[in-house]
Parts: sequence; C-alpha cells; structure tokens
Amino acid sequence: MNIIENKQLRPYTTFQVDVTARYFVELTNVSDLHNLITNPLWHTERHFILGGGSNVLFTKDYPGIVVYNNIKGIEVVSDDATSITVRVAAAESWHDVVMWSVEQKLWGIENLALIPGTVGAAPVQNIGAYGVEVASSIHTVDVVDTTNGRAFTLTQSECQFGYRTSVFKTHPHYFVTGVTFVLSKIPQPQLSYDALSTAVESQNREVVTSRDVAEAVMEIRRSKLPEVGEIGMAGSFFKNPIIDRIHAQALTARYPNMRVFDVSPEQVKISAGWLIETLGYKGYREGQVGTYDKHALVLVNHANATGAEVWQFAQKIMDEVQETFGIQLEPEVLVV
Repeated sequence: MNIIENKQLRPYTTFQVDVTARYFVELTNVSDLHNLITNPLWHTERHFILGGGSNVLFTKDYPGIVVYNNIKGIEVVSDDATSITVRVAAAESWHDVVMWSVEQKLWGIENLALIPGTVGAAPVQNIGAYGVEVASSIHTVDVVDTTNGRAFTLTQSECQFGYRTSVFKTHPHYFVTGVTFVLSKIPQPQLSYDALSTAVESQNREVVTSRDVAEAVMEIRRSKLPEVGEIGMAGSFFKNPIIDRIHAQALTARYPNMRVFDVSPEQVKISAGWLIETLGYKGYREGQVGTYDKHALVLVNHANATGAEVWQFAQKIMDEVQETFGIQLEPEVLVV
C-alpha cells in the first residue's frame, strides 16, 4: 500500500474533470484498509472513498486522502434448487456481475444491466432501473468502520434502503468491502415498464430468459444514454422527485403530458428528465457543459469543463425547475 501525493483523478471519474487529490491510496485487500486506518495521516486528513467514480463530481482539488477501492473477487457461498447466494467484492464491475448472473441463468438483477460503477457503490446508492432496485437482491453487506477498524456485516434490513439511499449515505465512514446477493433460479421477469416490456416482446422469444431482459435493457439504455468514456458524464444527474398527489394534480392540469408514477396513496414520482426537457434543456449546451442530446437528465462535460462549471450549470437547472414547477430537484450524483 503506497500513499501517492498530488494524484490526478481525471482517469478515475467518468465526469473527466481535472482535479487532484492531495493524497491517493489504492486498496487491493482488506488488510490494506486496516493498515491505512492505523496510519497517522488518516487521523489528520479528510478522506473520501472512491469506487468506479461514475456517480461523483469533484468541483475542486481534494485536500485530503482519496481511497481508491480496488478489492476484487467473486465467490458462490451456497447453491440450492431455487437460488444461489454469491459474495462479490466491492471493486468488481457492477455490469460484469449482472452479465455473470444472466450467463448462469439467474434472476434478480438483470434489469440493472449497463449501470456504470462498482458492486460496492450499488448498496450505497441503492441503484435502480426499470422497476427494480438492487436492495431486493441483497442479503448482506460487509463493512469496515473507518473510525475504528471494526469489521462487521449488515443485514438487508439494517442497510435501511430507500429510494436512492441507504444507511451508507448517513454513515460515510462505513467502507463497503463486499456484498452478498441471493439470486433466483426461478424465472421472475420484471417488465412493469412499458418500454422494457415492448423491447422484450419484440425479441419474439417463446420463453423469456434473464439474458433477454438484460439485452433489452441494454438496447434501451444505449438508445438514449452515452457509453462510459464516450463523453464526460455520470449518468442521471438528478433523482426523480417525489411530490404529494395534490401538487401533482395541479401540475398535470397545466401539463397533461407530464410523466407521473404512483408511489403511495399520497405521493407520486415525477420524471426529472421530463421536467428538464420541458424547460428546453435537452441537448442544450453552455460553453463546455450541457445536457446530452438524447436524454435531458444526463449532464455532460463536452471537453475540458471544470467540476465547478458543471455544478454551476446543474444549479441553474435546479433553480429553473423550482421556479417553474415548484419542485426541488436533488442531485443523484455526489457533489464533492
């Protein structure tokens, strides 16, 4: 384990902004983490845990320690007639694990194909897409408390999963080292989203497999989202806001084509992409920052924008959405 000074972070984040970390450490095993926690530097400097860098925007140089989690490995813990329990180390590519799952003809995470990032970030954000959240397949999460070095395991309920949130959001000192999933052998396609259902049906399969679903998801995502590395971005920049039904009814009276999804008897979810596109921001560009031409929810760094410029542009969109619709957008991306 080497501590590197003044490390350029552009290669480690998908937004591709030029920032440096005062100190940078790459971890390849849990022992490295324990060694880092006992290093005197750990107790005098700020620290930030970095995985795939696909859900973070650095707005300036980081003055402390950036910890790059590169702990890898995958292990089948148990295997029975109906399911497989598998433990995956935190630095494994999320999409690679999804594809491993469908190759094994397993069900549970196929709707989450092509989401960038690592396995360790999945429970932190409780990633979700096309009617599925990763929380539904998580059994346990292995953690190290970086304040004292204690290693422990959280059950699914102890992770306190919610919409794009978890206990890890309120306990940033919890370092995820691995996640255990329970994946089903019994077919259970989740096709509640019309676009996904239509894409699967177009394949004309007599029997739908988890691979069919994953491939349909990838086809949809590629039709409207850039590939990681194609352009500086971090996927969807904002969460879809949840508002009360009375507020939604007032808005739909003004905007009959507003996209609304039921959450509870009292609340609905609004498409953040629809809100931004309605304001004319789809494909909009302002200097080196803008929104993707196929999806207004994706903020992009066209060339050499700074993180501060991207964040300033994001705040401009947030202000206009608030002024026009009375809705406060929240970033899904972690802004540092």
